[in-house]
Amino acid sequence: MNRPNIVLIMTDQQRAGWTAANGFALDTMPFLDGLMSGGVRFQRAHTTSPLCVPARVSLLTGRYPSAHRVRQNSAAQHVLRGPDLVDVLRDAGYALHLAGKTHFHRKPGDFDTFAAPYWHDRGPAGAATADQARFEQWLGALDHSVSHEPTPFPLECQFPHRIVSDAISAIDRTPGDRPFFAWLSFPEPHNPYQVPEPYFSLFGPDQVPDRLAGPEGAARKGGTYSWLRKLIEEKRPGYDAEWRRYRANYCGMLRLIDDQLQRFFAHLRERGRDADTLVLFVADHGDYVGDYGLQRKGAGMPECLMRIPFAVTGPGVRAMDNRTDFVSLADLFPTVCDAIDVEIPPGVQGRSLWPLLTGAPYPAEEFASGYGERGFGGLSYDVDERPPLHFPYEGRTFDELNTVTQSGTTVMLRREQWKLLLDERGAGELYDLDADPAELDNRYDDPALAEVRAALTTDLARWMIRVRDDLPEAVYTLKRASHNWHQAGAEPVEAR
Repeated sequence: MNRPNIVLIMTDQQRAGWTAANGFALDTMPFLDGLMSGGVRFQRAHTTSPLCVPARVSLLTGRYPSAHRVRQNSAAQHVLRGPDLVDVLRDAGYALHLAGKTHFHRKPGDFDTFAAPYWHDRGPAGAATADQARFEQWLGALDHSVSHEPTPFPLECQFPHRIVSDAISAIDRTPGDRPFFAWLSFPEPHNPYQVPEPYFSLFGPDQVPDRLAGPEGAARKGGTYSWLRKLIEEKRPGYDAEWRRYRANYCGMLRLIDDQLQRFFAHLRERGRDADTLVLFVADHGDYVGDYGLQRKGAGMPECLMRIPFAVTGPGVRAMDNRTDFVSLADLFPTVCDAIDVEIPPGVQGRSLWPLLTGAPYPAEEFASGYGERGFGGLSYDVDERPPLHFPYEGRTFDELNTVTQSGTTVMLRREQWKLLLDERGAGELYDLDADPAELDNRYDDPALAEVRAALTTDLARWMIRVRDDLPEAVYTLKRASHNWHQAGAEPVEAR
């Protein structure tokens, strides 16, 4: 069969909904919005975990962190998996190209070209120019903070420009009769929050939308929210005062990425390589962008961290704005399997979205709820504890993903407007997101919602059973449903 080319666009720490096509007040990504207007945008897409490596391993393996066992950023080498996305595409004859950030278990030799790793303050070993080397030194000196001045280096130093150039070079060297898989993995809009002109001035601090909640939100939520906010305030007193500049830079970073994507796809058209190309756009997780008086990520599982952009366009994909179905980052791999007509490997827990993308009937209940996980295990540290961290308590440097914020285990269930969280201590949270988008009014113990809580808890238990690992394979033969749907026998509905 003639298989489509595949372009996977992945950003790091991009919060869902921050483009004009999604109702955002500022036009941050006009090219991408236009590109995806011919495809499907999933408005209820969630990550499997609100931190980088567990989420990226889920994308590659189609498995949740409790199954692939990578529950913190330092554990990629411990992945437990069957064949993953790279294996399947290689076996299907694809040329495999990666340009950008890694943060997963795969190695350079697993790809035909490997222009990586790009980190948040440095590119691959050996910067190409003196300006790029000085730029990376300048990024390192920012120490993941917010720049209050335009970046004093040309656009060509920025990682999105360099990553797109790397991807273009790789595709140009791919024979025209061989399908390619190009993964553009941008480290942005992750911190440090910086952009050159014209992007620095494109969205002013006075233009950015107000936040859902400020520092009072962290105080009200307590726990790791309060712990993290106190830690950062000790290290960088008054840091929250820069939240509007932070948001403005963040929006500028999105436009910079967008302009580089436009350059990439213009090149594909010029070379005649854009036909029959399936394009997938996702992020690994979100960003507080100032909500709760916090920057980056770390504490809890709020929607600003758990929701991700997820859009698909290309041959066979029907244009629609899907606001109904809950989908996951783990669903990307089995969706690609269906799109190129290969069997979904054993051990994959995600569900193929291909029928949803192409307008085929599917069981509504299969996508009526969503699930996520957080934490590396053990017991959760209390707000007054100060265990050893992998960075000093003194000084400006910190990592929001640390022993305290990632301790314990929390699981999440989303259904309709409801969100249920349970942790290893038995503590529960229940939010009505329509009435309380900042998740400040915990109604877990509200007698008026006893039936809602019971139904959601049953749903959550079903998900926790569903993500029990089927690996390793042994003598018995697993019964598997088409598209990896557990609700395959339910009454199908037309794509919505």
